[in-house]
Amino acid sequence: MLKIDAHQHFWQFDAARDTWITADMAPIRRDFLPTELQPILQQHGFDGCVAVQASQSEQETAWLLELADAHDFIKGVVGWVDLQADTIETQLAHYKQFTPLKGFRHVLQSEADRALMLRPEFRRGIAALARHGFTYDLLILPDQLGYAAELAQVFPAQPFVLDHLAKPHIKAGETEPWRRDLKSLAAHENVQCKISGLVTEADWHRWQPADFRPYLDAAFEAFGARRLLFGSDWPVCNVAGGYDQVQALAADYLAAFSDEEQAQFWGGNAAAFYRL
Repeated sequence: MLKIDAHQHFWQFDAARDTWITADMAPIRRDFLPTELQPILQQHGFDGCVAVQASQSEQETAWLLELADAHDFIKGVVGWVDLQADTIETQLAHYKQFTPLKGFRHVLQSEADRALMLRPEFRRGIAALARHGFTYDLLILPDQLGYAAELAQVFPAQPFVLDHLAKPHIKAGETEPWRRDLKSLAAHENVQCKISGLVTEADWHRWQPADFRPYLDAAFEAFGARRLLFGSDWPVCNVAGGYDQVQALAADYLAAFSDEEQAQFWGGNAAAFYRL
């Protein structure tokens, strides 16, 4: 069975740049590079991973591509590009030469304009992605799920994947209206979803496996096993446990599923979505 970690990050920690890594996130306020991740992936039987941008710059995209060239277990890169730039077509044409570059992401969750993704300039960039064959990762919060559904409807030929289930309020135990809005987004067949980043939305020091079941149930009900991907969100997951716990949570939940469904979840869906 092919196993792909469809969502993880690398960085050389820079306190001035990486302001999202706050003081209470001490375990990840340092460098995280491929030489540290590779043995962890091997320990858990993974064949490779997809490295996702953590900083919004063209330099970040170039650096991730350098890492992918140097480490063949990095099967794909999700970079950053200014989707609202007038030169977006030229930039994407340039990026087509880099085989590991599969798609792009923007940190929509932090934008003051919660509906930024629906602005004409942003939509122009999304339209260009489809023409050049790139995927798009949706990094949003629950209040933006409705906008994401509208975006997916406008661009039915664009492959989207939702990161971290839109970060539901697990610590507070809230499921609505997140569950309803997730189902509305999932109604669009061009959208897939990553089972990733959940432990960081729970109580970091006191979470229990049962805390995640309502959210996993909702994800599998909405998308089904054929449109869900496993992602560790390493090293961010280290603030609330670690790779072992994240992998075990998914494995325990998937134990009741068929071999075919498990194969889709653990790697088949990621390989197809990102063309690995």
